[in-house]
Amino acid sequence: MSPLHPVVAQVTARIAARSAATRTAYLERVAAAAAQGTTRTGMACSNLAHGFAAFEGGDKAALRALRKSNVAIVSAYNDMLSAHQPMQEYPAWIKDSVRASGGVSQFAGGVPAMCDGITQGRDGMELSLFSRDVIAMSTGVALSHEMFDSALLLGVCDKIVPGMLIGALSFGHLPAILVPAGPMASGLSNGEKARVRQLYAEGKATREDLLEAEAASYHSAGTCTFYGTANSNQMVVEIMGLHLPGATFVQPRTPLRRALTEYAGRRAVEISRGEEYTPIAEVVDERSIVNAVVALLATGGSTNHTMHLVAIASAAGIELSWDDFSDLSSVVPLLARVYPNGSADINHFAAAGGVQFLVGELLDGGLLHGDVRTIAGPGLDRYRQEPVLIDGELIWRDGPRESLDPAVLRGLDDPFAADGGLRMLSGNLGRSVIKVSAVAPENRVVEAPARVFTSQQAFAEAFKAGELERDVVIVVRQQGPQANGMPELHGLTPPLGVLMDRGFKVALVTDGRMSGASGKIPAAIQLTPEAAVGGPLARVRDGDVLRLDAETGTLEALVPPAELASRELVDFPPDAAAWTGTGRELFAALRRSVGPADRGASVFGPIAASHFVGQRTS
Repeated sequence: MSPLHPVVAQVTARIAARSAATRTAYLERVAAAAAQGTTRTGMACSNLAHGFAAFEGGDKAALRALRKSNVAIVSAYNDMLSAHQPMQEYPAWIKDSVRASGGVSQFAGGVPAMCDGITQGRDGMELSLFSRDVIAMSTGVALSHEMFDSALLLGVCDKIVPGMLIGALSFGHLPAILVPAGPMASGLSNGEKARVRQLYAEGKATREDLLEAEAASYHSAGTCTFYGTANSNQMVVEIMGLHLPGATFVQPRTPLRRALTEYAGRRAVEISRGEEYTPIAEVVDERSIVNAVVALLATGGSTNHTMHLVAIASAAGIELSWDDFSDLSSVVPLLARVYPNGSADINHFAAAGGVQFLVGELLDGGLLHGDVRTIAGPGLDRYRQEPVLIDGELIWRDGPRESLDPAVLRGLDDPFAADGGLRMLSGNLGRSVIKVSAVAPENRVVEAPARVFTSQQAFAEAFKAGELERDVVIVVRQQGPQANGMPELHGLTPPLGVLMDRGFKVALVTDGRMSGASGKIPAAIQLTPEAAVGGPLARVRDGDVLRLDAETGTLEALVPPAELASRELVDFPPDAAAWTGTGRELFAALRRSVGPADRGASVFGPIAASHFVGQRTS
């Protein structure tokens, strides 16, 4: 293992220095909770009796006698989401394995789980980002009964894993293990799916053609196979040491998947007390947060994690910034090509060597902190290993030391790109994120007149009417957290791809999100301050020349400063009365209090609306 890269060391040190006061306060709270021991021992008899009333036999006797570790199961199961449907059977498997390991387990609670794929382009998508913080609160409710010595968190997809982690970190004295379900088998290739989507946007494919392609892509239980937020979650969580080694991309409904799930129950007992006691507060520290960012960058992962990781870190008393992402991206090479950054899917990545090869390369190159705590034991070296079943027994063996498919996964000596492809843009419109790992170098600088919209639907109508057949910077504003909950704008990608293929210079600027849909179009996303709070984007007009330069890291409206500053704020604030229906009015309090994108777009703690430059009046 090489010495730690100096930039990785510097970024980690400055995060620790910046976070000294908040991290110390957090760890003091955790220590105070841990000092109480098993909280069941201090319960009044009536409280405790309520906690085991429904149990029978040995489990009830064990809970009553306070003899055994009690493992909380918190699950995001529902049978509508392909990624979470396999978890229906997990609690029964876990209960048996925990019992066999000398513990007891209780299903502590469920958390909501919504699918961005189902809600894309619809009103329900405006609840998606807020669902992360609702999931955090739901996890907190489940664990608040204080009956538990450790926790198993059953979740996979976009907002679910970050939400569960944020909630669990409020109980930092409890060990916690994330339990995944794995990806669905490969179906129609992602490239072919994208081709049909683009044909449909051009009117060259029917709805039946499109549905057939989509159904062939999303066809069974498991996560979607492209490298969006769901699979980025799994990658990040494993390299943070919160999964069992190699658990991430094992497919559902296989003997190995069941064996890993059962072993997670056993491991939750082992780390709940005694010499192996491993509270989540000690797993999630400055080093593991940096490891998560490095893994994200090295694989070209979802831009959603520029918000989620900030919010997760904050829950552990750690202040992570977009500048940290940018500086790490400058020294972390791109080692994977998985759609939308390539043609391969996540199963191809796993077959090429997957997480095990990636961890080995990054550790040997000094780009990861190896001296971290994990739920598998001390040090990250264990995550070089892959799980296998031999004669029905689960064992771990050394993973591949060389990529088995250099078209998908490479080593540090032959990367796909010298940097991680995630960059920050700043200028007179604010700060934003751009993912350039799939953007051709010749498309990374765009200077063109703006066309301004406040919805995907309005953009789609203009595209169909032929109004965008030119060099253009598409502005879609009023898509930030306080405007409408910051929905992902996946529907923009196929038409923008059509315009680019017709030879036009095209870019996107938005205070909304793109996530795993960020592809060949240069897209300045998550622009902050957002238009809804008086950000400069609310002053942009049709025809203003905008310049997006991903090479120099700038985003500018080429408008005289005095003129830009003197303009009226258009659509500021957005019409609050329009944010109703599909349950949106139930989330109005979150919409009013949510913080900015660069602080995690969260409603919790120091990430508060006071950081905004403007005031909402609606």
